Amino acid sequence: MRHLATGDIFRSLDRQSDLGQQFLEYSSRGELVPDDLTIQVWQQHVQKLIDTGCYCPAHDLLVLDGIPRSLAQATAMDRHITVLRIIHLTCANVDEMVARMRRRALRENRHDDADEAVIRRRFEVYERETHPVLSHYDPQLITEINCIGTPAEVLLHVLEAVVPVYNAHFSNPLEE
Repeated sequence: MRHLATGDIFRSLDRQSDLGQQFLEYSSRGELVPDDLTIQVWQQHVQKLIDTGCYCPAHDLLVLDGIPRSLAQATAMDRHITVLRIIHLTCANVDEMVARMRRRALRENRHDDADEAVIRRRFEVYERETHPVLSHYDPQLITEINCIGTPAEVLLHVLEAVVPVYNAHFSNPLEE
């Protein structure tokens, strides 16, 4: 499996580059990067992974994190990916998530997550622009996981949902 976090891709951009500056402009306000730019960056990154042998679509499961984040992105991504499972992390307590994101920002030096007003704006943007993405997909593909718990507990629940999908779609190399 290959985990691909769009936020990490954006944060790895050269901050002095035009693309890096555009990302900072949006993220510092808690806004989503425009769809066309996000998909362009995502496609370039995936192609680089393929070209360098770090990802082989025929043998590897690509676990997307942070894309698609809008209905337009979901529609545009339909021609690039086949969605096998959607992990929808849920949390009933926004204040707890804000506190968690602030702790992570301090621990990981992630300046785009440090400002509480920006974090709260992200949740508003999520409800308005990202949550509707779920309606684009077959409800049978969606697994909801409560994200409150230790990182290990949440990861365990994610793996419990993802591993059977992987096993159903890719042969086990130990059996070959």
